[in-house]
Amino acid sequence: MRAVEDSSLSTMVFFLKLYRTGDDKMGKLAQATSKYTVYAKFNADGTVEKPDVIGAVFGQTEGLLGQELDLRELQRTGRIGRIDVDMSTKGGKTSGVVTIPSSLDSSETALIAACMETIERVGPCNAKIRIEKIEDVRISKRKYVIERAKELLASMFDEGLPEAQEISEHIKEAVRVAEVVNYKGSPAGPNIDKNDAIIVVEGRADVIKLMKNGIKNVIAIGGTSISKTVAELSKKKETTVFLDGDRGGDLILKEFAAVADVDFVSRAPMGKEVEDLSKKEIFKAIREKVQFQKDNIETHMLTGEKNGHSRSPRPLRPATRIPTRTVKRIEMSKPTSRPAAKPQITRSFLDEKKKKKFKETLEDLTGSRAAVFLDSKMEALGKVPSREVFNAMKELDNIDVVVIDGTVDQKLVQTCSERGLKYVVAMRTAGRIQVPENIKLVLLQNLK
Repeated sequence: MRAVEDSSLSTMVFFLKLYRTGDDKMGKLAQATSKYTVYAKFNADGTVEKPDVIGAVFGQTEGLLGQELDLRELQRTGRIGRIDVDMSTKGGKTSGVVTIPSSLDSSETALIAACMETIERVGPCNAKIRIEKIEDVRISKRKYVIERAKELLASMFDEGLPEAQEISEHIKEAVRVAEVVNYKGSPAGPNIDKNDAIIVVEGRADVIKLMKNGIKNVIAIGGTSISKTVAELSKKKETTVFLDGDRGGDLILKEFAAVADVDFVSRAPMGKEVEDLSKKEIFKAIREKVQFQKDNIETHMLTGEKNGHSRSPRPLRPATRIPTRTVKRIEMSKPTSRPAAKPQITRSFLDEKKKKKFKETLEDLTGSRAAVFLDSKMEALGKVPSREVFNAMKELDNIDVVVIDGTVDQKLVQTCSERGLKYVVAMRTAGRIQVPENIKLVLLQNLK
């Protein structure tokens, strides 16, 4: 029993030293880079000291979320700052607030906060801990920017009173510019780390333009060459390249494709830059993004047509196995004075069993950017990222169906036809598609 008490005392002394001295390097790093602050209120049924609280926080959360989210490890690497305790004792009971600065993302910070509420004892006393709030440090900074902007504008009144609209625009612009972060040397939006998908633009002005229109997961190349930061991000996240409608945009796309991973391409209209586009034009360009074809990059280059740019569909290979007279043509109708009918991709060839299987598989894939191959018995043969579909088809045999979470283009349909597949199931088509007679194209709209 004596040995246990000595051990508990040693642990308490260790945490007291840690609390009082801390790791200066670690503490400064966490405070400088913290994004959130967790405030936890506690009540103990007796008199306790600060080391008791610190010891309870570390000891009773140890191993709860695994090694990666262990508080000691997070504090050692600077992702959790020095834990502070503000407490008081009254009537033989102790209460106070525990403050934890965090540079983790929002979900991981919430997990750490939830762990705090599992603490049941502080020192020798029963205790309850409840999270009061998780504060976003950046919100406080934005409030400061707004207040400081008001002060600066007030100082301008001596030289002449500006219009009310001008004051409002100055304040709004200050907030927007303050949101542009320096992400490892590249101008970026504040959500660049939080999103699984990113939009890459040419310069800082393009970043600000997209942020003004509510797009936060954007990052700029920031120069004539592609930075290592942007190249590494493109390999981890779904990447859309949004470039100006000029020759410079074509050159950047070629360079980007050589050193990074591109998933989709969006272009500004011919002769326009991204920073000059209206909100409607920006969202239209992003909605009409096309899947990147590295082996046919000319598809994404501008052709100089009068009404903007166009992306010509890749020419079909010579029909060596399928006579050209048996090919059915499916076109995406252009708007006319009279509403045109949608492409007729009939579902009469689908029985209920196949329809149910295709729908379930497509729903399971939603958001994964992956593809699943099925055999003639509707059994899964394998699952791969959508960008690896062509390589996977070379390795697998007896494929009857490919189900893709994404857009199907002419190249994929033609390749599946040549390899003897019977069905291609996808969310939507990338413009005009020619469907050979020996294969069926099934879209999400056919499964509803």
